[in-house]
Amino acid sequence: MPSERRTERRRRIEAAFAEFRHAVASALSAAATDRARAALAHARAVVELWVRQDGVDRALASRELGAALRNPVLAPVLRQALAERAEIFARWTGSGPREAAELVAASAPGPASLPWEEWLGPPGRHDGVSAVPELWRVGVASVDRAPTHEEFPLAVPLLDTAHLHVSTNHTSRAAAEGLVESLLLRVLGYFQPGLVQVHVWDVGQLTGALPALYPLTRAGLLTMHDPTQLHVLLDELAEHIRRIHTSVLVEGHASLRQLAATTGRRTEPWRVAVLFGHRERLKDELQQKLQRIARNGLDCGVQLVIVDIPITVNSPVETVELTSGPIGRSTMTGPHVTVRIDPPPSREAALRACGAIAEQAAERRSRVCAFDDLMPPRTWTARSTTGLQAPIGYYDGQPVTLSLGDSSPHVLVGGPSGSGKTNFLYALLGSLAARYSPDELELYLLDFKEGVSFAQFTPGRKDPSWLPHARLVGVNVNTDREFGLALLRFLTDEMRRRADAAKRHEVTKLEELRAEDPDGRWPRIVAVIDEFQYLFAERDAVTNQAVGLLEDVARRGRSQGIHLVLSSQDVSSIEAFWGKPAIFEQFILRVALPKARRVLADTNDVAMELPRRHAVVNHESGVRLGNQLARIPDATSRGTFDALQVRLWEHRDPALAEPRLFDGSHVPRLADVRDFQALAPVGDGAPVVLLGQVIDVAGSAAKVTLPRSPGRNVAALGSSLRDAGGVLAAATTSLARQHAPGEARFTIACLVDEAWAPAEQLQRELKEAGHEVELLGLDGLRALLTGTADQITGRLSATSAERAPSHYLVLYAVDAAQALLEKKDPGAAKSGVDSFRHVLRHGPELGVHTIGWWRGVGRLRAMLPLGSTDDVGAWVAFDVHGQELASLAAGQVITWSPRARRGLFFDRFEHTRPEVVIPFDVLEDPR
Repeated sequence: MPSERRTERRRRIEAAFAEFRHAVASALSAAATDRARAALAHARAVVELWVRQDGVDRALASRELGAALRNPVLAPVLRQALAERAEIFARWTGSGPREAAELVAASAPGPASLPWEEWLGPPGRHDGVSAVPELWRVGVASVDRAPTHEEFPLAVPLLDTAHLHVSTNHTSRAAAEGLVESLLLRVLGYFQPGLVQVHVWDVGQLTGALPALYPLTRAGLLTMHDPTQLHVLLDELAEHIRRIHTSVLVEGHASLRQLAATTGRRTEPWRVAVLFGHRERLKDELQQKLQRIARNGLDCGVQLVIVDIPITVNSPVETVELTSGPIGRSTMTGPHVTVRIDPPPSREAALRACGAIAEQAAERRSRVCAFDDLMPPRTWTARSTTGLQAPIGYYDGQPVTLSLGDSSPHVLVGGPSGSGKTNFLYALLGSLAARYSPDELELYLLDFKEGVSFAQFTPGRKDPSWLPHARLVGVNVNTDREFGLALLRFLTDEMRRRADAAKRHEVTKLEELRAEDPDGRWPRIVAVIDEFQYLFAERDAVTNQAVGLLEDVARRGRSQGIHLVLSSQDVSSIEAFWGKPAIFEQFILRVALPKARRVLADTNDVAMELPRRHAVVNHESGVRLGNQLARIPDATSRGTFDALQVRLWEHRDPALAEPRLFDGSHVPRLADVRDFQALAPVGDGAPVVLLGQVIDVAGSAAKVTLPRSPGRNVAALGSSLRDAGGVLAAATTSLARQHAPGEARFTIACLVDEAWAPAEQLQRELKEAGHEVELLGLDGLRALLTGTADQITGRLSATSAERAPSHYLVLYAVDAAQALLEKKDPGAAKSGVDSFRHVLRHGPELGVHTIGWWRGVGRLRAMLPLGSTDDVGAWVAFDVHGQELASLAAGQVITWSPRARRGLFFDRFEHTRPEVVIPFDVLEDPR
């Protein structure tokens, strides 16, 4: 039994194993079949791809591929390719030529597609923005195997689309030159003269190539280059491409064509470089330059037409190969189409056409550019996120654009008197203001000349309009250099504010800040300082501070959207910049007006030969390669900038505040000062006196706080009654505004006859406001001082802490009473001077403050205790020299020379150094 069971088990195992072997064999056989089928399909697919890429004829001629196609297994691939080719040729022989002709007619309209015998007309009028042909006719073509050999026009892409490469042999070089000559004539005759410029280099001859185009040389539209200087031409083209990318394509546009479509204006002409070689490869260095130009040139309007120079470039290139005279092949039509180049027009017809183009180009160049030519089609549509761009003039009928951005942040304008600096600045400001809204651009304008060039931008008596972009306008500041310093301080503070905001948003540039904070208001700032050399005219503290601030703004302002436009007659004479070239290195953009010196590079003297109303605009720190000539339009005559300003003013936001005007020849009125208007009842606090207007951007008042503490008295120093009287009147009027009637006493002492008129007028003003006012003369002063001193002594010794009303002593010409006060009355314990000193020393603690006028520093010191000046804590000095004031300013070295209607203000409790103030016009002129 066990033996039978083992035998049965063995039999079942063997049967199962045999069944498994059969299944595996079947699976392997099926897999082998599938593998063979897949390998065949793959082979057919690879061969089919190979055939489609190389073509049937080339595939059959290939040793490897031809052998494969002759394999019966792959025969279906060959049969299918031959059938498809036959179908394609059949279609070509039918509707193909007609469809190709229609395509060329649609893509190359007008003279770009017509044969010469049908068109050789006047110069074109197209502006290079719309209707730019995609194709340009060069000949005709026909399919080789078509039974009818019907011809259709042959056209090639060119401008902004592809380069053109022409190869010839010894029989077809003349046909190639005719092709290039005809093609260029079509292009030149299609656009407005000046929109296309041609550069020709021929390795074999100085002249001779393209002779029919020579009339264009007199208009500057054709330039023939030295056969030995190809590197110069290539360097110029490379530099042009770099300039376009860094100065023109700065708002995110990928190409000049895209920029033209966006702005509606072609800002740069096309540059077609025609290179004739001798079928030999260029040197490696030149070849690399040519490859870079080919790769980057199309976006910048640089087209290459290369004849008989072997090239390999990574950019769109169409090729025409001429094998027998004008007959050959083209990459536009493929190897089975024969092309025949159109014969060029007759020499006489071509010369006439080129002459007409040159004449019209000269006419356009000589046309006077008008201010309206600088205006955009629509107002306030541009964005200043990445920078500011605006045309400032024209040359060869094309706009010349000035760009302010991170790469060219600041502008240096130079030209002698009468060269047109003011007109240039008006043209620049008008072009910018028309393109950018006040939310995109703010202007701060300062003119150091003795004139009112920029006053037009603020409201006037005859014209209430003002430039909406202007936030600050300073005129007649040739003697107020401190205002230029104040502007630089303001720009430094604004730069710091923007930098802090950028840090909060973790960005570094204004462009990034605006993206991170879209709800914030971050306009670009352009600060224009005309005749800025006056700011650095003296060797003093103002110059030292201004140099430091200017260097800071010039260096760091670029990233915060703050741009400087400095205009001067001669920058080389500014001693403060000697040995500091880093400042001017930040001024990448240079503008040289006729006869300008030391604005461009030392070796760049183009400005010396400029005609009137022209300028050299250079975005390359003044080097010669960056020169752009521009004719600047008249921007100052009636109906130009003034008319633009009215239009912009009417278009402004009604909530936009007027710009602040600082006029150095104007005396400010106390009632117009914001600080005076903001004065409120003092209550238990300390009153504030306003003494004059500080020379700053905000138009602030010079303030002195009068708390009940020692030394809070005010002195006006100098011999001018008008200036000193203005200080006393402003201080008293501002105090009266902060006290209700009955809260303070005012005593006015007039100690010289000529001060009676202003003293009486001040008394009337105070009485009309309801205040208690006493006016007395020289004979009443001693009694006033003695009585006041006794009251102070009594209150100092009293145990009661009752607060008495404030008492203000307003004293005109205190020194006139010195002799009288020095005398002691019989039986008196002290003289009037002693009483006065007692009032000065102890009065402020009890609310008794003296506001006095002394006609000299020595006279003031004579009435103070020996060696003590602490009792007069604040002073304003007028016609007093700086060395006399040192003892009143803690021994500081004060470099101050008296100036008309200007004073030096110092508060020992608030200031580290004195500052210049302008006395207010409070009352009528006493004279």
